[in-house]
Amino acid sequence: MIIVEQIDARKERIAKDAALKLARSTDHLWVARGKKVVYLNLKKDKPSDAELAKLLMGPSGNLRAPTIRRGKRLFVGFNEEAYEEHLLG
Repeated sequence: MIIVEQIDARKERIAKDAALKLARSTDHLWVARGKKVVYLNLKKDKPSDAELAKLLMGPSGNLRAPTIRRGKRLFVGFNEEAYEEHLLG
């Protein structure tokens, strides 16, 4: 059974260190910024903490919202196509 966990970054403040730990605990990361989606296979791609933080963190210094974790997949930001293809599929 795969558990889907929505992390409400708007209500719960998640700082850089916790956001990096969350991302590093997954294998696949999708980050949506507008219509653009960045995908990283974290088992193969080895971004630095600075590169990863740039994708994960919003201007307030907290994890961007919405953030959803499904098993070893992490979705940051909203992109309907990425959700339909990789979250729901």
